[in-house]
Amino acid sequence: MITVADVLKTIAEDKSLLLFNTIALSNSDSDTLISTLHLSRKQYYARLSALLKTGLVKREMSKYYLTTLGMILYHVQEIIGKALNEYWKLEAIDSINATCNGKLPQDQFHRIIDTLLTNQEIKDILLQQIKQSPKSEEVKKITI
Repeated sequence: MITVADVLKTIAEDKSLLLFNTIALSNSDSDTLISTLHLSRKQYYARLSALLKTGLVKREMSKYYLTTLGMILYHVQEIIGKALNEYWKLEAIDSINATCNGKLPQDQFHRIIDTLLTNQEIKDILLQQIKQSPKSEEVKKITI
């Protein structure tokens, strides 16, 4: 059985992630991928083998495509990228919450999130976490 650690380890290295993303965005064959990514054949096939073993990529008619699991991972990776684009704003939210010792009223916390963050998907994730926290008018620590 493939674990979360196996999947994350497969794309943890920059060139493996680049290969994964390139496969996601194109339907190229091996020769095109090797030349585009400036990998040696050994580097390419070692990384591709790991992507195939973890079920992130499949081969059909000499081309590589993402599997359903690969598509989900690609989407999650996009969300992480969006969160990283808002990193300093997320740090500011953490600082505000820490300064108030987690006793900031939820409506004020909602306004802070709505004002600081521009990405609706990231806002929704944070607001969902607040809703799932114990029934209280105050925002406790956000657990993600």
